[in-house]
Amino acid sequence: MTTAATALNRPKAPEEKLVRLYVWEWPVRIAHWVIFLSFIVLSVTGYYMYDPFLISRGSGAFVMGKIRFVHEATAFVFIAVFLLRVYWLFRGNKWARWSQFVPIRRRQRQNLVDMLQYYLLLRREPVSRIGHNPLAGATYSIVYALLLVEILTGLALFNHILHSKVLGVFIDWLPLLISVRYLREIHFLVMFTLAAFVIHHVYSAVLVGIEERSGLMGAIFSGYKFFPENKVKEETSEQ
Repeated sequence: MTTAATALNRPKAPEEKLVRLYVWEWPVRIAHWVIFLSFIVLSVTGYYMYDPFLISRGSGAFVMGKIRFVHEATAFVFIAVFLLRVYWLFRGNKWARWSQFVPIRRRQRQNLVDMLQYYLLLRREPVSRIGHNPLAGATYSIVYALLLVEILTGLALFNHILHSKVLGVFIDWLPLLISVRYLREIHFLVMFTLAAFVIHHVYSAVLVGIEERSGLMGAIFSGYKFFPENKVKEETSEQ
């Protein structure tokens, strides 16, 4: 009997039973999409405020004022959702908590190295985790730090014009450390750093979703991912 015939007659390996698991809770999904949409609006309006590319026509046209209002209103929505996500780092399920973003365990650090090797083409398959893989989690920690920089510098620039005593209690310390001119440049340049992250984030999410076959892309809408039963038991039992 030929090798091909032997392969055809060989019994198929049993398929692994997949478990539908609720991973991303609604605060995580809402925060994800509102932060993303807010960032788009803030980037467009912020770029205009930095370098106006529309010319006002007529006495009734007040483009800069309207753009500034949209920017500031969106910024406060952004801050509210950012605080919601920070709160959920301590109140959410195990895949939403802060421990997913900081590689405090030995296995997380090893998985971080493994995932880095995957992106450097030194490893064939990505690290499969129910929540964020450790490299993604560590990257998101940096991203949230940059978002905080945007919030603080934005509030400092806002209060530089508003002169609110209440807001000043929380933010007037920053212009004492860094001049307003440099705060504006920092605020502007961090925007481009975050934009570069968004591009990579979309690419890596699609790539890992295809490789992992866990419903990663759909999970950010539904909250559910799919994993083999033994994988779920193994990871849910971790402390």
